[in-house]
Amino acid sequence: MKRKVTAILSGLTIVLAAGCGQGNSNSGDGEPLQIMTTTAQIGDIAENVAGDQAEIETLMGPGVDPHLYQASQNDIQKLADADIIFYNGLHLEGNLVKVFEEIKNDVPTIAVGENVPEEELITEEGGNSSDPHVWFDPNRWTYAVDEVAAGLAELNEDEAGTYQENADEYISMLEELDQYADEKLQSIPEESRILVTAHDAFGYFGDAYGFEVNGLQGLSTDSEYSVRDVNNLVSLLVENDIKAVFVESSVSERAINAVIKGAADQGHEVSIGGELYSDAMGEAGTEEGTYEGMFRHNIDTITSSLK
Repeated sequence: MKRKVTAILSGLTIVLAAGCGQGNSNSGDGEPLQIMTTTAQIGDIAENVAGDQAEIETLMGPGVDPHLYQASQNDIQKLADADIIFYNGLHLEGNLVKVFEEIKNDVPTIAVGENVPEEELITEEGGNSSDPHVWFDPNRWTYAVDEVAAGLAELNEDEAGTYQENADEYISMLEELDQYADEKLQSIPEESRILVTAHDAFGYFGDAYGFEVNGLQGLSTDSEYSVRDVNNLVSLLVENDIKAVFVESSVSERAINAVIKGAADQGHEVSIGGELYSDAMGEAGTEEGTYEGMFRHNIDTITSSLK
């Protein structure tokens, strides 16, 4: 892995030295802006805020885990040729941090998740890392929308008003989603509001809607889980008579299946309540391929399984 990262960074240096990554090349000249985003959640914001003023490409598609993503030479070329790059930050795209540090001198590179005020971030217990999964609280995700609008406006001042109008409309959608989630989740009894998933991606969801959230792995899927972690989660399921756990579209089911088996060994039957979209959204062209559709799918899946 180290050799691969070194090769990627070496390739990036060559790309930039060759004169790619001209930053503002398309701003104000009638050509659509070339926007690169890392995750589909950010891509959805960019597409709605920029409208037909831009061409958006997302590096990480359905089923792709951003914690483990390794950029190819082709990815680096696309990043270098972009007019602006939006990524989540907060160490979500851990293997791309050095790439962004290298490229930001040539292309505006903005970590939208880091626009969330520090006091609203969730910090991992016993550590210094903040939870990067801020999109699971629509209210916190509005800060990312503001950051995209501001970044685009700085790049193309002539369209600043349009970007802001589009951002305001997107934020209104987020507010409606928050209300939808709150109303649906009220049907789940308080004692059943325990969400168990493969990794700890739903902390902001839990904070926003009053759920206890437990993931087998930590904030990143790059972290290892132990037999003790499995046993602790099994005990939680048995003691609280939890009947359903959830798999994630971008994470292998192997880990959560170990928990289900451990519960069965203690005579407690647990089923998979459904698949949630965590670090990746659904296929393009589907409802789940949009932020709104993905979020509604998760809310509906959780509600139908736990109520």
